[in-house]
Amino acid sequence: QAQLVESGGGLVQPGGSLRLSCTSSGITLASYSIGWFRQAPGKGRVGIGCISTSGGSTHYAASVKGRFTISRDNSKDTVYLQMTELKPEDTAVYYCSTACLPGSEVTDLQGNFWGRGTQVTVSS
Repeated sequence: QAQLVESGGGLVQPGGSLRLSCTSSGITLASYSIGWFRQAPGKGRVGIGCISTSGGSTHYAASVKGRFTISRDNSKDTVYLQMTELKPEDTAVYYCSTACLPGSEVTDLQGNFWGRGTQVTVSS
């Protein structure tokens, strides 16, 4: 069964940086625009950014714009989320998906491929 796989999460201090990776099994990421989402405890899953198939176009939610950068290496079939200036409020489970909804909450997971998420905790 096709799915995406996130990695790179962990514990980081406020102001620190972290890079997440998104790979896949069963599908070719290079064929899709890829979105990154996050879900904090007790809250909905929200899109934080999206990258086009070529990587030439990116869009970000206001909450992360200027701090987070999405990139991709289609030769490695991998999409990255570089996070800098991390804040405690960035603490969440981060997901990659073939959905692209920067700034919007996901109400229906069906119709797109999703990973199982990777935990990012920002705390001193």
